[in-house]
Amino acid sequence: MLVSLALALFVGSFASAAVLTALARRVAPRFELVARPKADRYHRSIIPLGGGIAIFGTLALLLIGGAAVMRFLIAPGHLGWLAERAGFNPADFLHRSGELLVILLCATILFLVGLWDDKRALGPFVKLVFQFAVALLATGFGDIRIEFFIESRLVTSILSAFWIVLIVNAFNFLDNMDGASAGIAAIASSVLLTAAVFNGQVFVSGLAIAFIGTLLGFLVFNFPPASIFMGDAGSLVVGFFVALLTLRTTYYHQAGSGAWYPVLLPLIAMAVPLYDFTSVTLLRVRQGKSPFVGDTQHFSHRLRRRGLTDAQTALTLYLATLGTGLGATFLYQVNLTGAILIVVQTLLIVGIIGVFENTGKTEDR
Repeated sequence: MLVSLALALFVGSFASAAVLTALARRVAPRFELVARPKADRYHRSIIPLGGGIAIFGTLALLLIGGAAVMRFLIAPGHLGWLAERAGFNPADFLHRSGELLVILLCATILFLVGLWDDKRALGPFVKLVFQFAVALLATGFGDIRIEFFIESRLVTSILSAFWIVLIVNAFNFLDNMDGASAGIAAIASSVLLTAAVFNGQVFVSGLAIAFIGTLLGFLVFNFPPASIFMGDAGSLVVGFFVALLTLRTTYYHQAGSGAWYPVLLPLIAMAVPLYDFTSVTLLRVRQGKSPFVGDTQHFSHRLRRRGLTDAQTALTLYLATLGTGLGATFLYQVNLTGAILIVVQTLLIVGIIGVFENTGKTEDR
């Protein structure tokens, strides 16, 4: 039963995102919501923005629809048999309705800020202020925070807020080439989904499945050569949902006797986005530039200058993410030696990327 519900959720989110993306691609130019060629971008033609509208719209519809079905149909007993056959407790879902509301509110704020930036070009400081405000809202009112090993709620809330802002910016940075941000987010979220399924987290698994389906529906039009971009309205929301999944997925039960190694899973799954964010930030700082001012020094750009096509660059990013992500999924099954080997494997993959992108340099465009 759960498999059927998961499949329906995936197909529904995929179809909704694909339809809304196709619609946004046609409508966006009428409102001058387009990406024009710039020095810090590789595209050389005017491309519609609006993919973020499709991504946010799909996720918002699913969140509202899911909450409505649980509250007004399953909870009163009208579809109680569905809850029993699916194997989850409606009362537990209703208990999470406040969390769902906070998630939707946070995503809405980031979407509106991103849409504003796509249209009017906000400064990086303004966006950062909103990102921290949303992160604190999520941790303080939605209880979306890390919990293991640290007893202080204040400390975990602050650490989680910084993590959310980091991941939001990492995926905002990744949105620099066709298919990069959405594709990597889908792969990383799939890794997190395996952890949620392993721990029997129906609620988190449902969020992950809906998110992955949404991203793949958008990728139908965003994979190279892209006919639409997600813009900041999409990348900020995508980063927030990835951060949400990393924080709400259970990796370790302190009351149990299992190994603690799975707590490394989100770091390993996020190795490629974090590498891109860190490397480009260090490059800009070393050159005396603001870390938040766009340029063509991202991981994807550096690969592109090595002679790869846009599609080859996207696939290289996907393969690197899969390479680290597959190792992360085995953290539940290995001993300490195995966990160390997985970490070393991740560092080696990142090292290969570093060697490859810094070999045979050509002139920057």
